[in-house]
This record gives sequence, C-alpha cells and structure tokens, in this order.
Amino acid sequence: MSIQSGVNLLTVENLVVEFPAAQGGKIHALSGVSFDIKNGETLGLVGESGCGKSSLARAIMQIPPPVSGRIFLGGEELTGISGKKLRELRSSFQMVFQDPMASLNPVRTIGSSVELPLRAAELDRQFDVRQLADEALVSVGLDPEQYFSCKPAALSGGQCQRVCIARALIGKPKLLICDEPVSSLDVSVQAQILNLLHDLKAARGLAMLFISHDLAVVRNISDRVAVMYLGRLCEVAPFSEIFQSPAHPYTRALIEAVPRPDPWQPGGRNTMCGELPSALTPPTGCRFRTRCPRAEDLCAAVQPELMEISTGRHVACHFPL
Repeated sequence: MSIQSGVNLLTVENLVVEFPAAQGGKIHALSGVSFDIKNGETLGLVGESGCGKSSLARAIMQIPPPVSGRIFLGGEELTGISGKKLRELRSSFQMVFQDPMASLNPVRTIGSSVELPLRAAELDRQFDVRQLADEALVSVGLDPEQYFSCKPAALSGGQCQRVCIARALIGKPKLLICDEPVSSLDVSVQAQILNLLHDLKAARGLAMLFISHDLAVVRNISDRVAVMYLGRLCEVAPFSEIFQSPAHPYTRALIEAVPRPDPWQPGGRNTMCGELPSALTPPTGCRFRTRCPRAEDLCAAVQPELMEISTGRHVACHFPL
C-alpha cells in the first residue's frame, strides 16, 4: 500500500462499538470516536480501565469490526472488507497485545510464530520467509540461532514481547497499534521495550497508536495524546500542552492523581468524586459530569463535541479550563 506524504495515515470517523450484555441491553464501549494519525506520528491514548481503549484498538484491527463508523488507512477504507482482501491489507497495520505470553501459541516455535503473518497472507511463495523472520528477530535484539526453535515457555516476558513485536514488523507495516505493551513487564524491561519501539519507529518511519494507563510512559513516547473517558474522547493535544496545561477537567484529574517522587511537589491526589459509571447506561450529556466538580445543568442536557480551541488542540467540554 502506497502512503502519500502530507496525508493522514489513519483516519477514524464516528466509530461506534457495542457488545451485548449478559443481563440484557448493550455495553456502549465506543460512542462516536473520531481522530487521525499522521504518517510517522505516535498518538498516545490514555484513560481509566474500562473506558474503551482496547475496544478501539481491536475495532481498528477489525477484530471484531465496529457497529458503525469508518476507518481509513492510507486512504483505503477498512470497514466493510473481510476475507482475502483484509488479509492482504493486514501487513500494513499490525498490533502488539498487552500479554505477550497469551498472544503467542505455546505449541509453536518462536520462528513459526514470527513467520505466521506472511504465511497467512499467502506471501510465503513470494519471499524467503525464514530470512525475513531472522531479520525481524535481529531487529528486536534476539539471536535467531538461539531463539528460532524455542517455545514461548523458554523465554522471559520481555523476550516474548520482543517476539510479538518482531511478528508485527515482519510484514513491514506503516501502522503499529500497541495495546499496553509494557504493563505486564518489570520496570527495567519496560524501559528496554519502550526504547526498542522508539528506535524502530525512527528507523522504519512507523506510525503508532500507543495505549497505556501510565501517563509517564505515554509522555515519553507520544507526539500527541488523546484522553478517553467512558467511550468518548475528552481531549486531544500535543503531549507538551496536555501535561503542562490540561484543558479538560478529567485530563487534569488524571495528571493530579500521578504520584510525585518529590514530597514538596503536589501529586497523587484524587480530585474525582464517585465511581466510573456503567457503560450499560452512560450518563446523558457529558459522560464525565457525574464526577466533575465544574458540572452545570448544561452538561446534563447537551453532549459536548470535540472542538478546536487552539491550533492542534481539541477539547470536548462546555467549560474548559
């Protein structure tokens, strides 16, 4: 797939994802989410557990497809396609999952797992799959002679995540979706994987959607940051602006809740009241209003939409900070 310079690599328009609930009704995982990612850019996505981050990642990957909305990759629409056509396009966008051990088949060798995307796309007759798998393993810091014939159980968590990254990169994608790729790893290993992703992005011109609940991680790897609450985006802005002067009350609450190593600096404060509402029956109007100290009657009556308040900065709030 050819990518034109100056054109958004990924465009998501009004994405809706819903799941049937066991007790009846629908879980509103995503409700009208729209954003874009430029070629070579990293967009960090943050929010509380259950806000819809992973549902968004899987919807982009079409596992499963969204209920409604449109997704464009390099100008080509992904929604509505399936089968062979989707398999052909999958080499252009790949995903690294949260749990590396669970995302590798325990009975397959490492080499077989890394080769699988090319074989599934029926590209094994066009390329030397073994050579490409060796190159992918080397690119993530693993020796093919040592690890190619191993099973996942013989590797550490960090090594397994490197294998998952190699598997995602073997098809030379333009977009890499990382769903909390370091949350299950030790802190020292987290730094290694983040540095690896940063180097691979620079070397290959990758665009990334990087999902995490850790604001420090997102701050160090992202060009822009999107904040999600209960299936909707609250704020999208360059990382420096969003951390220095958050415009949405929820964004500020997330930043204030982060503990600080300096006892003289404020931090670790919970300024939100109440619990996260149920996605079965989300609040009317602004979904954050039930926990927002600035909420007024307008917030319950009218749903705020993402509006550009300055160049490159969008906020969904009737009373931004």
